[in-house]
Amino acid sequence: MLLIASLSGALFLGSWAAIHHGFYNERQIIDTPLYQRYGDWMMQGSIPYQDFAIEYPPGALPAFVLPAIGNSSSAGTPPEPYVVRAAYRRNFEFLMAACGLASIALVAVALRRLGSSTGRAGAALGLLALTPLLIGPVILSRFDLWPVMIALVGLVSILCGLEWAGFFILGLATAVKIFPVVLVPLACVWVWRRLGRRELAACLGIFFVALAACYVPFAIVAPDGVWHSISVQLSRPLQIESLGAASLVALHHLFGLGVSTVSGSGSQNLAGTGSGAIAIVQTVLQGIALIATWVWFARGEADGERLTRAGAAAIVAFVAFGKVLSPQFMIWLSPFVLLVRGRRGQVTAGLLVAALVLTQLWFPYRYWNYAIGFGDWPSAFVLLRDLVLVALFATLLIERPGREQEVPVLQPAATQAGI
Repeated sequence: MLLIASLSGALFLGSWAAIHHGFYNERQIIDTPLYQRYGDWMMQGSIPYQDFAIEYPPGALPAFVLPAIGNSSSAGTPPEPYVVRAAYRRNFEFLMAACGLASIALVAVALRRLGSSTGRAGAALGLLALTPLLIGPVILSRFDLWPVMIALVGLVSILCGLEWAGFFILGLATAVKIFPVVLVPLACVWVWRRLGRRELAACLGIFFVALAACYVPFAIVAPDGVWHSISVQLSRPLQIESLGAASLVALHHLFGLGVSTVSGSGSQNLAGTGSGAIAIVQTVLQGIALIATWVWFARGEADGERLTRAGAAAIVAFVAFGKVLSPQFMIWLSPFVLLVRGRRGQVTAGLLVAALVLTQLWFPYRYWNYAIGFGDWPSAFVLLRDLVLVALFATLLIERPGREQEVPVLQPAATQAGI
């Protein structure tokens, strides 16, 4: 497994290098100038949420400030709004590449813990290493590999029997980006079934301690700024790449439904007939899909294979049915989906590749053609990608027809032991 992981790491670095050349360099849409400004302000002594507004959670701050160490703009000099320094970009990409390599190592540990064969592990890790080529240059200028790595540490810790550490790290991951929180109910079922209610209470306490450690210092200094960062995310409108927005754009092409694009909340959003209602419907569907995933796991055996499968389904549900679906969200999927084994794993891996490639077919090269002009081909690619994500969720969660399903009663370990 060590050799396979090492070779996969080398392949990942080759893929990472390749997306710096050729057509990958065309029409890039990058977020690193924004990250650089945050990093420069922090290096100059400004306090996030108090001295400047920031929409990201506190756990994201290290990903912005670390690349600025040693190369930030001088005090009193306002950071360039749209230009990223070569040193900052290099340091940021180095940090993200390190997170990608760490994710490969963590997936290798998880696959070994799950008892995967050498061939199965090699295929999963090799495909994970090719993610940069499959998704394109968006992976270079977004910090999403940072929360992915931390969430993987939490999941793998739980798989390895280090539940306290796992819950603490999941708390940290949730303070970076919200999506790792969907793994917490699954982890709760795992602990309750295997270790009992007292251990579950301790694990939940540890989770909230980690979350509070990230939020409370800033909430004390700048409560309004912290609340603003949360409310901005919760109140985001229907983003143009979401399933609901792509469906409305399809109706626009087919029947002339009136739609338009409005910029705000850091994205381009859909306005027009039914967009507000669709945003609500998507939020409800997202909640239903997540609850269905948690219940499915709770009604079966709490083993590692089902935990990783449910974890992948929960993250796919969060992405596929959310009212916001930015291209970088696709970065979250690969390491979790590739932990799924068997024939189901082969199908889900194929759907994952299709979703990644379909994303790259329109982002970033044809993004503005879709966002502003609702071009025919980009619109079709976005809708097809979103439908593939729905199929991926269904494949992860739905049992094959005719397969006997065991549905044991959910009992905490403490009850079974007579405690």
